[in-house]
Amino acid sequence: MSSARTRIRREPPPFRRGIVVSNERITPRLTRLRISGPELAALKIDEPAASVRLLVPAPGDDDLVVPRWDGNEFLRPDGSRPIIRTLTPRSLADDTLTLEIVLHEGGALSDWATSVEGGGHVAISGTGRGYTIDLDAAGFLLAGDESAIPAISQLLEWIGPEIDVDAIIEIADPKGRAPLPSHARATISWVELPAGAPPGEALVEAVETVDVPDGWRVWAAGEAAAMFRIRKHLFDTLGLERRHATVRGYWKHGRSGPGSD
Repeated sequence: MSSARTRIRREPPPFRRGIVVSNERITPRLTRLRISGPELAALKIDEPAASVRLLVPAPGDDDLVVPRWDGNEFLRPDGSRPIIRTLTPRSLADDTLTLEIVLHEGGALSDWATSVEGGGHVAISGTGRGYTIDLDAAGFLLAGDESAIPAISQLLEWIGPEIDVDAIIEIADPKGRAPLPSHARATISWVELPAGAPPGEALVEAVETVDVPDGWRVWAAGEAAAMFRIRKHLFDTLGLERRHATVRGYWKHGRSGPGSD
């Protein structure tokens, strides 16, 4: 006789309320939101490339109904699932959080981020794990699609200016190029996704041409299937030690757009 077990997930940090104070378009495909509120002062960003959960207000949800944790997922009082997206917190100063959101057609997060104005209510849960920079690394290879631009920007700020950095960023449109923090020893390569190609195709091809020098570390993030291919290349083809590479799937093609769960 066997019994089914219900998997209980660890409860994430609670949602903290805030107000959108500005919405600035950085590129036609990237917008920067600043969210402020006394509850956000409890958030901490101890490492780059961390994550927060953003509760996207449902249309007509003027009061911003904050969901409850049922032991497995967040649910609204009526039992429905809220719209929650995972994003990189670009910066945090006192009680003001800055987020950068990739815009694309047909996504709930993009629709909201495109139209929200100052005064809009929102809630944030976090922060999730970040990336520990190996101080003994000889250099870093950073690779990602547009969803990884905020994290790559942070990494460029956190990696010491005396360390070599190669960054490869895939954009789906030439207008996707965004200003990045300066780094004395960084080389930035923008690769454009060909029309009709699956997300990550140009990024994977670019990474496969790179010879990762001894002592370097690799950080990569983007579309999940592309990250699977990059992980396989790094570990199976190049024989890179797994502790020397961090590869994260940020989103899945066909399920949601860049910057979403």
